[in-house]
Amino acid sequence: MNFKIKGKEGNARVGELHLQRGIIHTPAFMPVGTTATVKGMLPENVRSLGADIILCNTYHLMLRPGESIIQQIGGLHKFMNWPRPILTDSGGFQVMSLAALSKRSDDGVEFKSHIDGKKHFLTPEYSIQIQQTLGSDIIMCFDECTSFKATEREVYQSMTRSMEWAFRSKNAFQNTLSSTLFGIQQGGVFHDAREESAKRLIEIDFEGYAVGGLAVGEPQDIMFDVLDNSIPHFPDNKPRYLMGVGKPGDILGAVLRGVDMFDCVLPSRSGRTGQALTRMGAINIRNARHAKDPRPLDPKCGCPTCKNYSRAYLHHVCKVGEIISAILLTWHNLHYYQELMSGIRSAIFDSKLSDFARQFISMQKKGDIPPL
Repeated sequence: MNFKIKGKEGNARVGELHLQRGIIHTPAFMPVGTTATVKGMLPENVRSLGADIILCNTYHLMLRPGESIIQQIGGLHKFMNWPRPILTDSGGFQVMSLAALSKRSDDGVEFKSHIDGKKHFLTPEYSIQIQQTLGSDIIMCFDECTSFKATEREVYQSMTRSMEWAFRSKNAFQNTLSSTLFGIQQGGVFHDAREESAKRLIEIDFEGYAVGGLAVGEPQDIMFDVLDNSIPHFPDNKPRYLMGVGKPGDILGAVLRGVDMFDCVLPSRSGRTGQALTRMGAINIRNARHAKDPRPLDPKCGCPTCKNYSRAYLHHVCKVGEIISAILLTWHNLHYYQELMSGIRSAIFDSKLSDFARQFISMQKKGDIPPL
């Protein structure tokens, strides 16, 4: 792995992350393909929108179809027909999101499958083994994520365990030319815990560093406060990844603070529920005001959805529950995200990110184009 910073404006960076299977242009947004598919999209269409890398999930692929089957087919890239880089989440987020189905200890986490009730024991070593068996390009160390409501004592205990798991993850990782390992900072909203976590990760020495444990219910100002006090602890010459954060305004604010990589289910999940994300804000295509509107979602958008379909059509297929509604809205949303990231990269190159941010905020306040 080789990370090159090509330009800076303030704390924001534009760069290139070179991996064996391709170059990731940063700041980058990674579409989420949890179970080896970005829902509603063909891989070639995801790529055509500008995505350099996608994210898949270790826990879900462990359960179905199982890493051994994927390995037999030729690895995750061949299995899902995505030849470019893949980042795999370690399963750490499921420690929190599936807390009712799991038991935690210093050794690892016992999960009760949400599918068939079978028990699985996921350790740092097994998580790394699964990710390497899948053939992931960026492997995440196994961690424990806490909720926004966790107490300082709970967060500190969890962070300490995550750092022990980070050490074990690094020891379990087999160095190869095709994969690299990122560490994950934890510590909730507590600055001292975040600082200690960063220092311990740097001592272990990873190729990249992620900020975990955000986008778990905290307000935006608290998220930005955590980033303001977290990002400066990481080395300049390595990529920084903010996990699970995907609201456009959050992404822009994090870029301004020095973050390089993002992922979120928001564009695809919103597409499946009738939500379209535009430069003027989010709109609900189910609303009656769109029923007779011949205009595209965004008159300035060049995606296939906006080029070929009206709001009236999208309103209709969404209301009657046609599959094409989810496809077209997801296609548009993912295009919007890649266009946003491209605009951010260009603005940093041209030292105009501050102007870009002001224009972004001004446009988002409009909410939508005026009704007919």
